Amino acid sequence: MEPILSKQEIADLLIAIRAGKVSLDLDDTRGSDDFLQCEPLDLFDITQRKDDQVRIPNFDLILDNFCRNYSISLTNHLQRTFSITRISMDSCEYREYLTKRKNPGAIGLLNLHPLPHSSKIIFDHQLSYSMIEIMLGASNELDPLHLERPLTTIELSIVKTVMNDACVDIDKAFTPLIKLASNLVKVENDTRLVSITDPESEVMVGTFNVKVDDLSGEIDLVIPAMTLDPLREKLKELLMVDVTTRDAWKDTLQNELKRTSVDVIAQSGTITLIVEDILNLQAGLIIPIEYDPNSPLKVLVEKIPKFHARPGTINGKKAISILGTYQEGE
Repeated sequence: MEPILSKQEIADLLIAIRAGKVSLDLDDTRGSDDFLQCEPLDLFDITQRKDDQVRIPNFDLILDNFCRNYSISLTNHLQRTFSITRISMDSCEYREYLTKRKNPGAIGLLNLHPLPHSSKIIFDHQLSYSMIEIMLGASNELDPLHLERPLTTIELSIVKTVMNDACVDIDKAFTPLIKLASNLVKVENDTRLVSITDPESEVMVGTFNVKVDDLSGEIDLVIPAMTLDPLREKLKELLMVDVTTRDAWKDTLQNELKRTSVDVIAQSGTITLIVEDILNLQAGLIIPIEYDPNSPLKVLVEKIPKFHARPGTINGKKAISILGTYQEGE
């Protein structure tokens, strides 16, 4: 009995036909020279290896990089400690995925320019409502909402903000491979309004668990395999230690450090008092400070002198004008 092609082998064949790598012409008049550059492909040997390793090698490194980036972004944006971990990476037909995810929460349509085809990011119901509660300032002591109804237009608009953050972090994750300019096209609550490829086409699905306080939920990142095909060779050469960790992780740290908040103080003078004097302080008491009002102020960054500045006002508000850097010993 002749062996039957598996579902994965059929998907590979369909992709090759669409890309023009396999001719549908039945004409046998071509000479043997037309096939000199062909390389043999054993479709049955492919089944001996995992599909995700054959189709998109090392893609899990990109997904793990996205986890780190996105958890940092959500933590900084919402002032809550987020933990994101990848729980699976699957390859399946788009139709099969839609069957498993019949009632998603918020669905974001992504454009991963300059890669072809659209992708999407999906928050499940629990995560969608948790994000809405956090963004509206709900206390973390309240029990989370458990609603099964579709999200309203207003609720989708609120979730859209954190999905926009995901676009930036997807770009960071792909930095070792390609410079992306991702953007969120729209957010819907119905899968029929957000189609990214043909039903029989293969998609890569990364599923992530998101935890914040006592709340948790899941995120799906769905990318057509055809979108990642141009990056196949670069993914084969991708090494976590030499590329992802050294370059992308370093860039991530540098970018996050630039966004870190610090305390800046414009200091006119200081005075030292004993505890007894402080206890005797009363309203109207004048405390002399050894400070020349005409001299520049010291500008302290996290209590360390860094600049000199001149005091003033702008539009009725107090302001300072930086004069120069502070030198040790001044």
